[in-house]
Amino acid sequence: MTETVDRPMVRFEGVTKRYGSLTVLDSLNLDIGRGEKVAIIGPSGSGKTTVLRMLMTLERIDGGVIWVDGEPMTHMQKNGKLVPAEAKHLRRVRSKIGMVFQHFNLFPHMTALGNCIEAPMTVLGLPRREAEERAADLLNLVGLGEKKGHYPAQLSGGQQQRVAIARALAMRPKIMLFDEVTSALDPELCGEVLQVIRKLGSEHDLTMLMVTHQMGFAKEFADRVCFFYQGKICEQGEPRELFTAPKNERTQQFLRAVLEAV
Repeated sequence: MTETVDRPMVRFEGVTKRYGSLTVLDSLNLDIGRGEKVAIIGPSGSGKTTVLRMLMTLERIDGGVIWVDGEPMTHMQKNGKLVPAEAKHLRRVRSKIGMVFQHFNLFPHMTALGNCIEAPMTVLGLPRREAEERAADLLNLVGLGEKKGHYPAQLSGGQQQRVAIARALAMRPKIMLFDEVTSALDPELCGEVLQVIRKLGSEHDLTMLMVTHQMGFAKEFADRVCFFYQGKICEQGEPRELFTAPKNERTQQFLRAVLEAV
């Protein structure tokens, strides 16, 4: 890949993922620009979450190459050839990526502040004082400055998810991944989490990739929406265009079903 200013922040180049005889992603080609906000939608089992899990190196790919910030993540250059990446290379490139999961995954025995300082101290080697200052700033950013001494069990689901967002941001990622971050929340708590993501999108230079069933939010928030079906991108485009006049029949069926269920 050439070193150009407009190179994508993330590139999936012919990426395939299989579980046994089941192909979950089929030669996926997808570029995500710097600072772009992309929403991934589609039925269950279409490969949406697998895209995020491969970027976090939680799943190994079976074919193709994933590039991050202009360099291969799943592979490395050796004697002029791309070879499968070693663990050290994977860790270094993956450090540019933060992920917020559906089920928070907070450490129950740590306070909100403790959850946010653990990785910066152990992975980045940040001194405690600096890690605590960074964490406090981020908890303020997500509207939880006054809850930094609370444990997860003392927080609502929406508050726990906001702590999880602050924790991911504490590693100073260039790319943020969100996997159905509101699906485990009561409807009235969804708004507070989506508001934080809105704020991040408007105030911070982050590339964001979100798997969501919240069609209204995807329409309002994303620069581009990708509809996945059977391991492929069936259709993609600007939200207004894709939601109001989808061209693909399968996209039309999906959106009709989802919007009728609301």
